Amino acid sequence: MPRQVPESLPQTCYPAIWLWPGHALYSGPGLGLQPHSGSVWCLAVGIDAPLTVDVGGRRIRARTALIPPRLTHHLVMTGRLVSCYLDPASHRTASCRRRFDQMRHGIGVGHRDEELLLEPPDDDIGALRWLDAAAPSAVQEMDPRIELAAKQIRDDPAAAVSASELAAAVGLSESRFLHLFRQEIGSSLRRYRLWSRLMRAGAEIAAGHNLTTAAAEAGFASPSHLADRFKATFGLPATQLLATGVVVRAP
Repeated sequence: MPRQVPESLPQTCYPAIWLWPGHALYSGPGLGLQPHSGSVWCLAVGIDAPLTVDVGGRRIRARTALIPPRLTHHLVMTGRLVSCYLDPASHRTASCRRRFDQMRHGIGVGHRDEELLLEPPDDDIGALRWLDAAAPSAVQEMDPRIELAAKQIRDDPAAAVSASELAAAVGLSESRFLHLFRQEIGSSLRRYRLWSRLMRAGAEIAAGHNLTTAAAEAGFASPSHLADRFKATFGLPATQLLATGVVVRAP
């Protein structure tokens, strides 16, 4: 039977995950994350105390940190955490990056509206307000050919559309398309497709489906393939996260 998802989320109910097209927001306790490398930008906020980001032995301590895609790091914190994952093809990513004036070892430190972000969301409306404070939606100029290709991947992440097919659809050579995609998105085509598939899997779980169904609908070869990619991206197994009783919502 599908899991019943509550209509509203009370303030005392932690942990929780909210999913929007291309974006994900986690609020809850630190989960003992292992070193990992994400596919998209991650804004991490230590709610009760500063968090530490370890990048190759170089430690960065801050209340708010913006971690870019493809950077292997180890996130350590005590108390509650809010982590926001931002689709690099979205307008919100660019606006969030502009709110960090200080960079350390490639990581943004000290969001301009940090004080607003130290209050974790407690319901669907609060989660959207938190997202708006962290990464306001704004107009971002992107090459329309890459924007179209990224939308095609997001709309049907399970489709096995090759780079050459995507390139041909927008009138580019494969090599030029891949170069421009990485330049505009900030992540490779492979990683962007992976992120889109993980988001689709999350939406399936939010709808009450199990990991086996979620893996198939999102285009993963098997549940174990989904499990491996989830752990590599987020730093913990999906089963460990679900075992906490986390509520997954797609408002």
